Amino acid sequence: MTKPSTKITTEYLMTLYAPLQEPQRVGDDLLIYNCLSGGWVKGPAISGEIVPPSGDWLRVLPNGTSELDVRVSIKADDGSFIFVKYGGRIAMPADAVKRLEAGESLGSDDLYFITSPTFETSSEKYGWLNDIVAVGKIVSCAGGPNSHVTYDLFVVR
Repeated sequence: MTKPSTKITTEYLMTLYAPLQEPQRVGDDLLIYNCLSGGWVKGPAISGEIVPPSGDWLRVLPNGTSELDVRVSIKADDGSFIFVKYGGRIAMPADAVKRLEAGESLGSDDLYFITSPTFETSSEKYGWLNDIVAVGKIVSCAGGPNSHVTYDLFVVR
C-alpha cells in the first residue's frame, strides 16, 4: 500500500455570504447567478463587502452535478479590492434539489458543495492572499426569495 509523503492541513480564513438574484437560464445546462447587494466576507484577518460585478456561471453536467465558475469582487474594510475566482462542484440528492427549489435552506449535511478559491489584489494589507489557495465548504444555501450561499473558506497548507 502506498502512503503519502506529505500531508495537507487547513486554517480558517473567512466566511463568505452572497445573496443571489434569480438565475438567468441561458439553456438547459447553464444558469448565471448575479450577486445582490448585502454580501460580505468576515474572518480573523479580513473583512469586507461583496460588490459588483460578482456572479456564478453554473453549468449542470450530464449526471446532474453542478460545476461552479465564480468571480467575486470584495471591497475590503480599508477600501482595497480583492478579486476572487473559483471553481467547484455541487452534488445534491433528488430530495435536496426539490427542497432547494421550494426555497428551503440547505446545510452541509444536505449536499456536497466544495469550492477552490484563489485571490488577487494589489493591497499591501491583503497581499498575502495572492500566495494562497483555499477550499470552501457550504454552510447554507437557499433558492427562491431568500436565495443565497454561505460558506466557510480555509487556507490550504
